[in-house]
Amino acid sequence: MATYVTLFNFTEKGAREIKDTLKRVEAAKAAAKQFGVTIKEVLSLQGQYDLVAITEATDEIAAAALTLNTIKLGNSRVQTMRAFTAGEMAKILEKVA
Repeated sequence: MATYVTLFNFTEKGAREIKDTLKRVEAAKAAAKQFGVTIKEVLSLQGQYDLVAITEATDEIAAAALTLNTIKLGNSRVQTMRAFTAGEMAKILEKVA
């Protein structure tokens, strides 16, 4: 399973409906399972971003499908990044000349 970090910023719609944030997170966790994605953690943030999610996906297609379906809802803008564990990074570094 690949790990991803997603940063969220609320849109105007998401800010207007801020009290529904936790309900939306729970709905996202249920929806994620349909795509082969597990949402490991969602944290609220202070600063430049409003939320961060740590997810594990079966593949890039599953991760991208969840991201696009999240964007489609209109509550947030997202930035998703592939994250590598120490073990994965060790394998990557073995290939560095």
